[in-house]
Amino acid sequence: MTASPSIDPEEFLHEQLAQASPDLMRELLQMFVNGLLSGQADSVCGADYGSRTSERTNRRNGYRHRDLDTRIGTLDVAIPKLREGTFFPEWLLQRRKRAEAALTSVVATCYLLGVSTRRMDKLVQTLGITGLSKSQVSVMAKDLDEQVAAFRTRPLTEGPYPFVAADALMMKVREDGRVVKVAVMVATGVNADGHREVLGIQASSSESGAGWLTFFRDLVARGLTGVAMVTSDAHAGLVDAIGATLPNASWQRCRTHYSKNLSDTTPKTFWPWVKALLHSVYDQPNAEAVHAQFDRVLDALVEKLPAVAEHLESARADILAFAALPREIWRQIWSNNPNERLNREIRRRTDVVGIFPNRDAVIRLVGAVLAEQHDEWAEQRRYLGLEALTKAHAVLTRTTPDQAEEVTTQPAIAGELTA
Repeated sequence: MTASPSIDPEEFLHEQLAQASPDLMRELLQMFVNGLLSGQADSVCGADYGSRTSERTNRRNGYRHRDLDTRIGTLDVAIPKLREGTFFPEWLLQRRKRAEAALTSVVATCYLLGVSTRRMDKLVQTLGITGLSKSQVSVMAKDLDEQVAAFRTRPLTEGPYPFVAADALMMKVREDGRVVKVAVMVATGVNADGHREVLGIQASSSESGAGWLTFFRDLVARGLTGVAMVTSDAHAGLVDAIGATLPNASWQRCRTHYSKNLSDTTPKTFWPWVKALLHSVYDQPNAEAVHAQFDRVLDALVEKLPAVAEHLESARADILAFAALPREIWRQIWSNNPNERLNREIRRRTDVVGIFPNRDAVIRLVGAVLAEQHDEWAEQRRYLGLEALTKAHAVLTRTTPDQAEEVTTQPAIAGELTA
């Protein structure tokens, strides 16, 4: 005869959980959620984590951490990253939409400061914003400002960042009873894992050399290392700041900006032809073909449009710096033209505001848009493959492929080599 247990397991567990501290409950729930996500990621990969099997279709690649607020506290949710494709638990978390909250806050601030217009009235009705009190606006703004400040000042730990792009957008801001233009400086980069990142954002009274120098010094202080090439327009202050803070990086003049500069020199009737000639230079298969085609373009222009030919010749080194890179790198960059898409997304959000009530509102909205874009890039597939990054670093730093591969997997060493 078997003796019956003296303790009911279900009742015992219920009593222990009832007496448990909130910290224990939070830890248990966090372990359960993270274990569930890990199992779901294994299912997507077709195999258990760490196992080798022919049925595997994908591999794990670390984690992204997100906070999840619950009744027993905030959980640290570890979302598995995949080497190919994306994994995001839509059933558990919502993708961040800070930019929309920032837009609401900016519009509300405009009302409170007495700068509303008929356009703002229509915008508010469209967004469904009614009855916002000063306290509500203050809470919204404080929460968003904390998120954006944390994003803007975070350490740049995913380096080295071999490719960096910088640009500035002009925004209208109301200051001291008048409307002035403020330069919003933005930098993006490709990290050691091949993903794009938003590196920084700052507002300056003008797009001056001093403003850009402060901006890049802040990036370097936060951990920007291993920069091999910077792409930007030809603003003198910007180029000087790049040379002062990233002396070992080469500089590539932005294709889109230069095209605009060249069109200003070209008679309107000739521009379609000149534009086609310029694009033919970027479409060549290797460096030798790029330079040969550039020479043919100059020969075609020198008699009909000597001023255009001179403009091209003077910018030769600046616009052909990309030719030193492996073809797969520049083809990827040219075909995606990511900076222009990012600028359009920022403009789409900021144009509805028109004139910002202050600089804090500019940083709040643009910073939220960039933080949102940064999260989306982290969840997407790699922007540049690791093999292509290794080749590019070997070319730009004149190292052997083996040394370049070692550098791209050791951020600290990359910083020492290129700082």
